[in-house]
Amino acid sequence: MAAFSSSISRPRKISLFLNTSFLFLLSFCLKIHFYPSTSSFLDQSNEHTKVFTYARGLRMSSGGCTGIHECTDYEAKCAYVKTQNGCLPNGYINYLHIFYCTCGRFPAWGYTVLLLWLAVLFYLLGNTAANYFCSSLENLSRVLKLSPTIAGVTLLSLGNGAADVFASIVSFTRTSDGDVGLNIVLGGAFFVSSVVVGIISIFIGPRQISVDKPSFIRDVIFFLIALASLLVIIIIGKVSFWGSVCFVSIYFFYVCAVSTTHILWKREETVVDLYDISPDSRSFFLRSHDELGENGTPLLGYVDEEKPNLAERRNPEGEKQSKRFWNPDSSTCYYWGWFLYVLEFPLYLPRRLTIPVVSEERWSKLYAVISVTLAPLLLASLWNTQRGSAGSKSSIITFMIAGLIGVIFGNLAFVATKKSSPPKRCLFPWLAGGFLMSVTWTYIIAEELVSLLVSFGNILGISPAVLGLTVLAWGNSLGDLIANVALAANGGQDGVQIAVSGCYAGAMFNTLVGLGLSMVFSAWHEYPAPYIIPIDPSLYETVGFLMSGLLWALVILPNKNMKPDRFLGIGLLAIYVCFLFLRVARTVGLLKL
Repeated sequence: MAAFSSSISRPRKISLFLNTSFLFLLSFCLKIHFYPSTSSFLDQSNEHTKVFTYARGLRMSSGGCTGIHECTDYEAKCAYVKTQNGCLPNGYINYLHIFYCTCGRFPAWGYTVLLLWLAVLFYLLGNTAANYFCSSLENLSRVLKLSPTIAGVTLLSLGNGAADVFASIVSFTRTSDGDVGLNIVLGGAFFVSSVVVGIISIFIGPRQISVDKPSFIRDVIFFLIALASLLVIIIIGKVSFWGSVCFVSIYFFYVCAVSTTHILWKREETVVDLYDISPDSRSFFLRSHDELGENGTPLLGYVDEEKPNLAERRNPEGEKQSKRFWNPDSSTCYYWGWFLYVLEFPLYLPRRLTIPVVSEERWSKLYAVISVTLAPLLLASLWNTQRGSAGSKSSIITFMIAGLIGVIFGNLAFVATKKSSPPKRCLFPWLAGGFLMSVTWTYIIAEELVSLLVSFGNILGISPAVLGLTVLAWGNSLGDLIANVALAANGGQDGVQIAVSGCYAGAMFNTLVGLGLSMVFSAWHEYPAPYIIPIDPSLYETVGFLMSGLLWALVILPNKNMKPDRFLGIGLLAIYVCFLFLRVARTVGLLKL
């Protein structure tokens, strides 16, 4: 058994744990739904009396669920949650009801349930972006024949920042907590531009690797312009529809600047290289250069090829000993493998059955036909939920139309595709459908994640904006930290350049496009009146520290001959730690300004 468990990779172990957690949470929810009298830890005998008595003396408030901590015991808190409209969930699950009513006398059990679900949502958000969203974007860039540079500053940034972008849009449009969206994006941008860049600088400092000066200055200057524009919007306190459009357009000018500089540098390098190398090497250079231009940069950036782990290289004697305890050809191993395979389905199957995938290694005609059939039904369900018309006649008509469209698409897919290989022609509809459905799933997961974050803020008595600035920003940026540090450590000079540029370009994309689109949608909803920016004095502090980190890098790095070192990295980490200390101290009441 030990030999078999050691053969399971770490990502698969995490996936199995989260799928098992999901099954446990699903069983828990089904039990409290169908058997509420035996599932609740609340005293059912006088629960209704408590609710009625407490509600009589309760002053209904429209300021959210902030009065819950004025209640003395868990029964009163449960009554408050049931009677206050501000405690209604923004997502699909009522987390406050689960915590205070279902797990009333046992808050540790409630925290366990919510933390497990938080881990599942983080996994779903990152896994959907990596396996579906980024895959669709990469294939779209090839079909549209985008250059690697354009794809990098548009599709690559969108793929890396999908979680922050959609979480921001959800907080602005669905929960009416725009300050949560602002803190999510700014917290993620601050973490990536300070902590990630700082760790990269400390790691590569002894290697004396330099980064491109014009690219670095261009990225930082544009980022500072974006933050200055955002600061002006925050100071004014409102933004019109056209003002938000202008804010988003800053990124368009950045893409134009990147494309222009790339074209100029490419011409200069081509002329210099062709005259400095031998004829034999020149033909090889031209061939490899063409291949690079055709294939482009992978959408997920540099990914080092998997190397065999020395710890996993067993000697023949060890192999024989392990087979004594666990024979891979035995029926027990076969059924255990199938059990683990089925165990991974709960979180995998719903997305696989609704997101069309046409990649060569993941092609399945059965999944393809089912996905294009069920995708319209999922969109119809989301549409009815967003409109609040679930169960009405209009929702039934919407489902009927979606079902008809799904049947038509399913029959077309069944006739037009082969079982052995994905379609080679008319790829754009498939990729566009995969992109749309991956966006849909990312939006649904982000919506639920923000709802859980708001509920945690109400439970802990902490502003959800602070949790968005820290917990959600860290969770969404963890992938950037791992990928960019690994890229800088293993990718040589090119890897360092891509990692550093990706930190600033990704953070700028989230700020301009994530917050920009959020303000565009919100301002369009209020049009012709402007959208009122939520009042949050701490935003000035966040933007100020973020700009301080950028200015520190802009001053120090050119003086170090564009070679990131420990001095730069420690300075960036110190700025972030000081900012974090001030926010935490103010949150717990140690510091009042």
